[in-house]
Amino acid sequence: MKRLLALIIALVMVAALAACGDEEKKEEAKSEAPAPVVQAEIMIGVLSDLSGPTSAVGQPYAEGIKACAEYLNENGGINGKQIKLLQVDYAYNVQQALAAYKRFKSEGMVALQGWGTADTEALTQFVSNDKMPTWSASYSAHLTDPAKAPYNFFVAADYTTQMRAGLKYLKENWTETRAPKLAFIYPDHPYGLSPIAGGKEYAAEIGFEIVGEENVDLKAMDATTQLLALQKKAPDFCWIGGTTPSTSVVLKDAKKLSMKTTFLINIWGNDESLIDLAGDASEGQLGLQAAAVYNDDVPGAALIRERTGGQPVMSHYLRGFASTLVMAEAIKIADAAGKLNGEGIKDAAESLRDFDPMGLTPAVSYFADDHRPNMSVNIYKVEAGQLVKIASPTLERKAEWLGH
Repeated sequence: MKRLLALIIALVMVAALAACGDEEKKEEAKSEAPAPVVQAEIMIGVLSDLSGPTSAVGQPYAEGIKACAEYLNENGGINGKQIKLLQVDYAYNVQQALAAYKRFKSEGMVALQGWGTADTEALTQFVSNDKMPTWSASYSAHLTDPAKAPYNFFVAADYTTQMRAGLKYLKENWTETRAPKLAFIYPDHPYGLSPIAGGKEYAAEIGFEIVGEENVDLKAMDATTQLLALQKKAPDFCWIGGTTPSTSVVLKDAKKLSMKTTFLINIWGNDESLIDLAGDASEGQLGLQAAAVYNDDVPGAALIRERTGGQPVMSHYLRGFASTLVMAEAIKIADAAGKLNGEGIKDAAESLRDFDPMGLTPAVSYFADDHRPNMSVNIYKVEAGQLVKIASPTLERKAEWLGH
């Protein structure tokens, strides 16, 4: 009996040892197996006009956004997370923009790269309610007031600040004793109208005589009638608030009429393609930019020249690149703080102080009560078929100008 009991005990011990060995082998197998790879992505919505009335400038801007995302992903993304762009060509149609925004949101978008003024304004209440940080290419002044647009940001000085800075430069370089005469040409469209009231007020304040204004549509093929009306008033300077196609029409028709005026062209009407479209009618004209151009001596432009193999891209491309860099910096800060959500990204953006997007734009600072990125603009003159920087005026950050 004792011998049988001993045998049973021995068999039990052998079975236990065998089980332990099996468990050890299983644990070893687990440790040798590769850990599962989790691909983290940050979803960014992108509204682009690739085929609508602003596509001439919308295409290069969209390409700049895409190029920056690719550059960031090649260099570790945002804190190791890859950027995934959700892009739609909404053809400058507000309803299509709203539909795309809803789809982006359903797909997990954490921030939006927007585009035009009409759609950005239509989305302002939506992005506010949804707490969706939005960097757009609409630089309307009222979008800089967090009391009205708490989740809207952009990287260029707003349209009215740009116009004020340009007018400041013209007045400071005016040498005659009489007041300079000023006229306005712009499309009857939210984008075109945006800076006019503030620009007129500032022009009168610093001593311009405002002599007239005319509407020229973004799709205009002729501006002779409007220019003849202005020519009778002999303006020394004319503001143009269109895009490059309509601006080229104005310049060519003004040349045909031998109109003696200097044009000050807004940010979307002043680029490298204008020189091709308007030819020698663009020579000597002045244009505003809120970012570097391709051959400027700044790190971001050098990087873009390297990545494009020396094939020039338009200034709008550089601004799209800069917009994505600034957005990425805010997302990076929010993510590092464990707050990768709308409120976290907004708070992170409002903490930025003199952030330098590789010199592509003036340094960017946002505040909880003021989303104006900066108060600077670059002025370029067309000389021998090239955009040549001639000044970079900076204005005071006046509280009364916020949103106006």
